[in-house]
Amino acid sequence: MDRREFFLGSAGLLLATACKAPGHRLSVGTKNFTEQLVLGEILAQMLEHHTSTPVERRFYLAGTYICQQAILAGRIDTYIEYTGTALAAVLKQLVQTDSKSVFETVQREYQQRFGLTVLPSLGFNNTFALAVRGDDAKSMGLSKLSDLAAHAPQMRLGVGYEFLERADGFPGLAKTYGLKFAASPTVMDLGLLYRALEAKQVDIVAGSNTDGMIAALGLVILQDDKNYFPPYDAVPIVRPDALRNTPGMRAALEQLSGRINTEDMRRMNYAIDGRKQDAADVARDFLTASRLIS
Repeated sequence: MDRREFFLGSAGLLLATACKAPGHRLSVGTKNFTEQLVLGEILAQMLEHHTSTPVERRFYLAGTYICQQAILAGRIDTYIEYTGTALAAVLKQLVQTDSKSVFETVQREYQQRFGLTVLPSLGFNNTFALAVRGDDAKSMGLSKLSDLAAHAPQMRLGVGYEFLERADGFPGLAKTYGLKFAASPTVMDLGLLYRALEAKQVDIVAGSNTDGMIAALGLVILQDDKNYFPPYDAVPIVRPDALRNTPGMRAALEQLSGRINTEDMRRMNYAIDGRKQDAADVARDFLTASRLIS
């Protein structure tokens, strides 16, 4: 999901507070997980191809808080955010489940509060996803989150750091579905979740809908049948000054609207996590195949 590391890392803070190089150029930022890296490369390569402005990459900026502060300070000009994260973690608003309403709220509030432009979704929803091993799903009859309540006392849950605290995270999930696990959730780096699940160190993980390892490991995502999670549509956040000062920037970014679906994103994530390909190469292959660049 956002793979939702909203809390800070000192390395990200140092990167975010670095000064821009002199001269007009565009800076693309990302959070610190695989999907963000490939999306950052997609933004950067689109801008390099469709504008005449140099583009610098400021990747691995920890999480949402760092990216938000970086774009407000003008350290970066654009990055990809997720609407559900923007709504709950940044705007601190009540969770909504309608994708269109969430987008409109985020777009309006980002403009009014921060003076930032929110462009249309890239086309996929990177919602939180509770995943279990395929064999366990079959033996326990698990297909939706409502099925978990009867089995949770015998199961161990693995989560990323932020999922325990955020408004749309574990406390509300447990309350909504009546979940009481065998022990408190095991908190780990997001990159370790699927390895722990595969090694049977945990029995269920809170990952993201677009994680590449889901299909690779034969995992089953449990349906959110009570619509607990808000939509997490991936949207470009952009500084209006950058749009005004860079001919072709808006058109380049808007070409991405609706062009990346969930399966596309899973394939790209797996190419990096599973096949160890370079994010820049994966992004270029996608953009070329989609005829967005030549």
